[in-house]
Formats: sequence, C-alpha cells, structure tokens
Amino acid sequence: MKTLSTLLGLALLCAAGAAQASDNCTISLEGNDRMQFDKKSATVSAGCRTVTVELKHTGALPATAMGHNVVITASGDAAAVAQAGIAAGAAGKYVPADDQRVIAHTDVIGGGATTRVTFPGNRLRAGGDYVFFCSFPGHSAIMRGTLVVTP
Repeated sequence: MKTLSTLLGLALLCAAGAAQASDNCTISLEGNDRMQFDKKSATVSAGCRTVTVELKHTGALPATAMGHNVVITASGDAAAVAQAGIAAGAAGKYVPADDQRVIAHTDVIGGGATTRVTFPGNRLRAGGDYVFFCSFPGHSAIMRGTLVVTP
C-alpha cells in the first residue's frame, strides 16, 4: 500500500511539473484581406525561454497589395515604429532596421502564406504593456492587438 501511495504521489508531482512546463509560449494569428487579425489580444507566459509568433494569411491577395506581418513593441512605441516601418519600405519588410523598440517581427506575407519568428522570452516581462500590429502601410491602426504577459 505504501508503494502505491508513493507511486501516486510521484505521478501527481510529474503531472504538476508537466503543467508548469506547458506555459503558453506561442502566439498564433490569422490575417485576412479585410485587414483584420482574428484576435484582439494574445497571452504568453513570462516563464517562456522562447516565444514563437505564427502568422497565417487567410486571404488571397498578394503581399504587394495586402501584405501582413506581425510586429511586437511596447504599447508606447507602436505608432512611431509603424511610421518608421513605412519609411523602411517593402525592402525593409516595413520594419525599421536594428530598431531596439522592435521586440520581434515576422516577414511580410501574402494570401495563403504562413510565417513565424521565434525570439527570447526575456524580451518580455510580466505585466508589461505590449502590442502586436501589422506594419504594412495603412494597416497598423486597424490590425493591432494587446499582448498580455502573465507571470
């Protein structure tokens, strides 16, 4: 009987460890030809070693007409980064080069394509004020959401 309770205790400890190890470390978004993300907010854990952003463009238009990307910044930096992204142009993926305000960004993709980026989780802190947005010209005011980082 003691062996059974010991095994049960070990199993519960392993299950608890697995639950903690399964922190939410992936942000999955879809963008369409109506300049919309499918989510207005996303949540990740501050305990993630790495965070992955996945973007699927569910529309049909090419990247030159209706391209989408995902850029993550502190909320207060979003407007300035979006404006600098327009100046960077298509060749710069509509993201200012080497801009420390940019926490992460994906490539710009067109309809039917998928892209992803992985970045160090320590670039985010629990309780921080973050946003994600599309920096394709004219999209950032509409295609944006809140990124919540939980402890």
